[in-house]
Amino acid sequence: MIRKAKINEVPEIRRFLAEFSRDGGILPRTLADLYSQLRDYYVYRQGHGPIIGIASLHICWAALGEIRSVAVAPTHRGQKIASRLVETCLHEARAIGLSEIFLLTLVPEFFQRFGFKVVSREELLPIVWADCVNCVKFPDCDEVPMHLDLAASGNGD
Repeated sequence: MIRKAKINEVPEIRRFLAEFSRDGGILPRTLADLYSQLRDYYVYRQGHGPIIGIASLHICWAALGEIRSVAVAPTHRGQKIASRLVETCLHEARAIGLSEIFLLTLVPEFFQRFGFKVVSREELLPIVWADCVNCVKFPDCDEVPMHLDLAASGNGD
């Protein structure tokens, strides 16, 4: 089941994301980041079991949001959990009135299924890069910037 993360899950979310940050696919998040941005996070669990998947919708500016930290436990891949998490983030983005979503990824093919297009770094607003100076990959980022115009993609509520 996908639902908003709860405050008592922050340590588990941090451990989960840390596992995926080891190979550079996901940025690690501090406890301070996770507590302050908890409302951004969705988790996927089966019953009372461990977290199986995570995704985050972060508001960056007026009508601009970012999908972050999409990850699914290796034992549960291929079950469309990541797709459902991304769809949940996109649904919320539309519901709260965001008109643009961007992301940085190592797997652009996955996000192209949702209508995201690869863009140049220069096409993204400078506010997008605020977190980059704290990133372990800075300034040699290998992630692909992608953008989705929610107004043009339809599927509005």
